[in-house]
Amino acid sequence: MGNRGMEELIPLVNRLQDAFSAIGQTCDLDLPQIAVVGGQSAGKSSVLENFVGRDFLPRGSGIVTRRPLVLQLISSASEHAEFLHSKGKKFTDFDDVRREIKAETDRVTGTNKGISSIPINLRICSPNVLNLTLIDLPGITKVPVGDQPPDIEYQIRDMIMQFICRDNCLILAVTPANMDLANSDALKLAKDVDPQGHRTIGVITKLDLMDKGTDVRDVLENRLLPLRRGYVGVVNRSQKDIEGKKDINAALAAERRFFKSHPAYRHMADCMGTLYLQRLLNQQLTNHIRDTLPALRSRLQGQLLSLDKEAEEYKCLNPDDPSRKTKALMQLIQHFGLDFEKRIEGSGDQVDTVELSGGAKINRIFHERFPFELVKMEFDEKELRREISYAIKNIHGIRTGLFTPDMAFEAIVKKQIVKLKGPCLKCVDMVIQELINTVHQCTSKLESFPKLREETERIVTTHIRERESQAKDQVLLSLEIQLSYINTNHEDFIGFANAQQKTNQTSKKPSAGNQVSHSVIRKGWLTINNISLIKGGAKEYWFMLTAESLSWFKDDEEKEKKYMLPLDNLKVRDIEKGFMSSKHVFAIFNTEQRNVYKDYRHLELACDTQDEVDSWKASLLRAGVYPEKTTVINEDIIKEIHMNFSMDPQLERQVETIRNLVDSYMSIVYKSIRDLMPKTIMHLVINNVEEFIHSELLAQLYSSGDQYSLMDESPEQALRREEVLRTHTALKEALNIITDISTSTISTPLPPPVDNSWLHSGSLQRRYLRAVYTTTFSHPAPPAPSLPICLEAPAPPDSNSIDTTNTISRPKRVPPSVPR
Repeated sequence: MGNRGMEELIPLVNRLQDAFSAIGQTCDLDLPQIAVVGGQSAGKSSVLENFVGRDFLPRGSGIVTRRPLVLQLISSASEHAEFLHSKGKKFTDFDDVRREIKAETDRVTGTNKGISSIPINLRICSPNVLNLTLIDLPGITKVPVGDQPPDIEYQIRDMIMQFICRDNCLILAVTPANMDLANSDALKLAKDVDPQGHRTIGVITKLDLMDKGTDVRDVLENRLLPLRRGYVGVVNRSQKDIEGKKDINAALAAERRFFKSHPAYRHMADCMGTLYLQRLLNQQLTNHIRDTLPALRSRLQGQLLSLDKEAEEYKCLNPDDPSRKTKALMQLIQHFGLDFEKRIEGSGDQVDTVELSGGAKINRIFHERFPFELVKMEFDEKELRREISYAIKNIHGIRTGLFTPDMAFEAIVKKQIVKLKGPCLKCVDMVIQELINTVHQCTSKLESFPKLREETERIVTTHIRERESQAKDQVLLSLEIQLSYINTNHEDFIGFANAQQKTNQTSKKPSAGNQVSHSVIRKGWLTINNISLIKGGAKEYWFMLTAESLSWFKDDEEKEKKYMLPLDNLKVRDIEKGFMSSKHVFAIFNTEQRNVYKDYRHLELACDTQDEVDSWKASLLRAGVYPEKTTVINEDIIKEIHMNFSMDPQLERQVETIRNLVDSYMSIVYKSIRDLMPKTIMHLVINNVEEFIHSELLAQLYSSGDQYSLMDESPEQALRREEVLRTHTALKEALNIITDISTSTISTPLPPPVDNSWLHSGSLQRRYLRAVYTTTFSHPAPPAPSLPICLEAPAPPDSNSIDTTNTISRPKRVPPSVPR
């Protein structure tokens, strides 16, 4: 196919643009293109009309181009124009083309100078053009006129940026020669998105309007503000020529004579002018398309692959076919059930790495939050002893008892068991709430069908609430069973004799049934808030908790230990989260009012989430560090208890004995409840809900009403389905188009970076000048020390050679190669 394949590259992109024009920017393919950028009256329209050889663009004062114009030039035997918005209608009169552009612009933007980023697609077929695709963008303006908003300058700038910021867009920066190049808006915008000048082609217009004795030779020779692709000068028709209907072909001939005769430009005349610019753009765009085509094909394939599954699902769902609706309903409910089961039971796919949810969170409730709630019920020693003493006295009545009464022990134990109702019911509530959250997460995949999602959530949530009631009844029944019989023959019960042996002990913390070893309980990062305030802020350390101490290190390598804090007499206190703080904080303090660390009475430890705080509290509980009690005991009662104990040593011993017995028995109860609660909730709630979703949900959905209405799509989903199917079809068509093109051909690569330093390097410069003046030229003017980048412009001596296959030949008036 060779060069023919290269010739078809620009029409290929035109076909791709047409294929996606119906779906807007959905695919964001970043097709290779040339964007024409310049200020108002810079000559952009004249350059484009010179390419076509026809007057077809609207003209006038102020901002004329108010919508992007995608101009596709196609080399053809016949001459006509065609708009994409009126496909099939061919225009042979180019005055009609101008009127149609104006009418289509006014249709979207209004008649009073408004602007819009919605492009107009125009295709011109002519034997006088080369294959080329350009986007004529609105001219850069400063002052709003008509209905234009005050920020019209920034709106136009943003619109231009939408096109030229793409890597696959070549920038044709048009600047009039009678303007200081440093003030060029076009070059400024191009520099912002293409700082190295790899994608920018400079065009200098109005060379014939410069003051006598001035020229832009340095610019055109690419020595001032150099660009990788160089500059091309053009001479357009003047306003007088346009009003006088001067023929464009005559204008092109006059342009040629201007460059041939001008003393500053005649040595580079072959690299100047509209015809050369058209050939240059054709070659540059062709090469650019060839270079970007593999990446474009990869993007198309990637987007098609990402839409394949969704498009297949939409194809299977015909909104007007009841049988398809029924099948889709069954599949959706089946997937919902599997998703719910995976979230509860655990699964390797779609793992949430942000937070705990589903089964993992329920597991934490069972083994961290629920034990934490139990231990938070820690007995207040003084209050408990007061209750025991009152129970003993009330049982003895008017008599003075010689023996410790069993009934006092039983009364106190039953009172403590009753207090377990709160933590147990709270555990059920937390599990139920997590189940409801999980159901909501699973039904999010049904959002395409709002009625089905709403009905599914209602049915499953109602069933969960029913099971919640049964679970709570069973929990309360379990506590009633504990209250019905106090089993003092339990193998783990301390017994009366052993309890009496411990009467000399003054206090003992209640155990929650955990046998904590002296090994490490927990490790992790915590932030110490209050220690580093003076040093400029909180600092993070690596903490290690054991049954005896809390240590922290500089990092998780545990080589540099900062401190080891014994756990004796420590407790945990909640601290309110600060207004500006994102951390969740708790504190550790000493109950005997001693400093915890150096001069600090407490340590403020911070975590990123409340779940981490709760987890650390649960770990500290296992190590015997309990929460601070907020209950305040009346000082008179404390004095009374102290007085009673001091006055009756026998009562003191009896209270201590019963206290030990209660501690031992409640340890057994705690262990039993902690084991029974997860089993009860799993059996009565979680397993039952899973079974209900798999076996009963579909039947209840069918019995709830018109099952076909459940599968009604939301308006947003209907639009999404149409868009996905349309985009999928367009992507397949685009891939088929690209597959038909062969790009295995040779063309001129991108010129090397501009570097004129070799011209100013002492002996190399002198050798170069000698070589230049011994070369025969067709005009007396000395050659420029640097040439503009033409179709076959040579590189500096230290550059790689450039392939000039199939390029336009001309005499090579260039400096000879200079050896290193």
